[in-house]
This record gives sequence, C-alpha cells and structure tokens, in this order.
Amino acid sequence: MPGKPLKMVAIKLALGELPGWKYQRDALVKTFTFGNFREALSFMVRAGFEAEAMDHHPEWTNVYNRVAIRLNTHDAGGKVTAKDVTLAQKIQALSWVG
Repeated sequence: MPGKPLKMVAIKLALGELPGWKYQRDALVKTFTFGNFREALSFMVRAGFEAEAMDHHPEWTNVYNRVAIRLNTHDAGGKVTAKDVTLAQKIQALSWVG
C-alpha cells in the first residue's frame, strides 16, 4: 500500500528539520560533498543499508566526492510521502558533512 502524497505544508515543515534539503520537481533533494571518493562511497553504503531496510530506494548519483540524492515515492505517483521524509531523516543522521 503506497503512502499518500504529502501536502506542501507538511513538506515545508519536514524541510525545516532537514538541513540543506530542498523540494524540487516533486522530490526531496540534497547534494552531499565529502572529502574524497572513499568517504562518499562509505556514506552511500551506509545510506544504502537504511534504504534497503525500509524497502525504499533513492535515486542518486556519485561523482568523485559528491553524492546527489533525490527521494520520492513511485507508488504514490512520483510524489513525496512520509516514507521519503523518514528516509531523508535517516540519511541526514548518517552524514558527517552537513
């Protein structure tokens, strides 16, 4: 059962507690910049375990020391749901770069 898309007021409230995250094109997005590739990869592995545990997988890219993450829920029409907010919170908690 997919989650319901969040209303904009709920998304803005959630973003207030997610430093550096933004709402763009129906998704929560953030780019993390690490000291080097090894740090970026380490972060992706840790975040990947959190995503897998939730059975909710981010759209993300890695170029050297940067990891760009985009979260929305495909089963909810590609909109942001509470599941995206929860995963963003877990990912944010893992980050040591902001």
